Amino acid sequence: MAHRDDDVIVNALVRQALSSTQEVMGENGLNAVLRASGLERFIGNFPPNDLAPGIKTADYARLNQAIEDFYGRGGRGMLRRIGKASFQYGVREQAAMLGIAGVALKLLPEKQRIKFILNGMVGALKKSNPNVNAWLEEGERLAYIEDTCAICHSRTSDGPICHLYVGSISEAVQWATGRSFEITETHCMAKGDPYCRFEVGEAVNHG
Repeated sequence: MAHRDDDVIVNALVRQALSSTQEVMGENGLNAVLRASGLERFIGNFPPNDLAPGIKTADYARLNQAIEDFYGRGGRGMLRRIGKASFQYGVREQAAMLGIAGVALKLLPEKQRIKFILNGMVGALKKSNPNVNAWLEEGERLAYIEDTCAICHSRTSDGPICHLYVGSISEAVQWATGRSFEITETHCMAKGDPYCRFEVGEAVNHG
């Protein structure tokens, strides 16, 4: 599915992105990237937590680009941290949208837990915007796939650039299982692929 110029990100997701960015970068850092991406109107003025259209998808992509530019070589790690904070915000503020309120995940096998939370992310995105096209691939490895990715909308790159998504998915899987897993973006629309694909790899042993 090609990106459409009129695709939008709803207020709740804009608020989540801005709150998470401020949590990781601080208020001054957030304000700097808002200015750089032409979104000054949100300085000290986050949108409400509702499903009204907030910004165009292209603006959201510019915000991601501005964060990456702001930190240079450290941008990738910073975006992953923001992605992790973004999922935590979703758990706190949008549990019903994620479909996780009151769920007894501990009773499920590990792979089912991962599947459950990734399906929850797919469902939350579709509730927030019916134009979103995301799904779960179940092969030897589970993978989250989206061909309407807002992070790389209208951007081009030699390699995968959806670092914020990698952070969100890795935090989601850790939340569901209690363990860290390697998340790899194997395909990215910014480099000409038909979709962005995030594969859940092996558990990371911190021992």
